[in-house]
Amino acid sequence: MSSQLTLDENNAKYQIRGYKPGYIQVNEQIFTHSLVVTANTLIEEWPPQSLAELQKEHLDCILTLRPSILLIGTGATLEFPDISLYGHLINQGIGVEVMDTSAASRTYNALTAEGRLVAAALIIS
Repeated sequence: MSSQLTLDENNAKYQIRGYKPGYIQVNEQIFTHSLVVTANTLIEEWPPQSLAELQKEHLDCILTLRPSILLIGTGATLEFPDISLYGHLINQGIGVEVMDTSAASRTYNALTAEGRLVAAALIIS
């Protein structure tokens, strides 16, 4: 079952319009691989395709985006990665929240609608 997301008064250039295991829709484009998105940036080729593949280096790109919060979407189910993977982001003042990708997508839309500096690193599985 696809999760369609409704958007209200959101001026973000990149908005998540839908998610189900195997795809994420950003604006009108459907992606079948993991990605990183902010209101103004889309990193389409984000390497980890499952939480087991996530490495610290995959999150280093977040530092250059300078968000105040990072949402890590762990796929269809909520799983917690080891803090050693993202602790360096917290040490740089970036808040990190871990949730399943569907919840991360909804939260991303809500935070961008509020004008918050949020990044979402979304695993597709």
